[in-house]
Amino acid sequence: MIYELRTYTANPGKMAAMQARFRDHTLAIFERHGIKNIGYWTNLIGGRSDELCYIVAFDDLAHRERAWASFGADPEWQRVRRESEADGPLVHHLENRILAPTDFSPLR
Repeated sequence: MIYELRTYTANPGKMAAMQARFRDHTLAIFERHGIKNIGYWTNLIGGRSDELCYIVAFDDLAHRERAWASFGADPEWQRVRRESEADGPLVHHLENRILAPTDFSPLR
């Protein structure tokens, strides 16, 4: 199992809309394409108030590649993204990391 840590920085005034898109649409579309939702967080102390961090899981890198390609081509996702960004993009930028659990990690 591999984990992908993604941090999205919202455009000014777009955090609520970005969270709503994840809550109301993206999580279910992820699951449909084999992207396992692990958790979603905002910064309580430290970091920036305009960041949404989340972790998703895949069997391996090949599974990740197939799942993201399938998700990106999904007509529902394309519609949701287009509609949610009618007043401009929600995400200013994103960072991602692929994490491999250590042999002593409780989450593998």
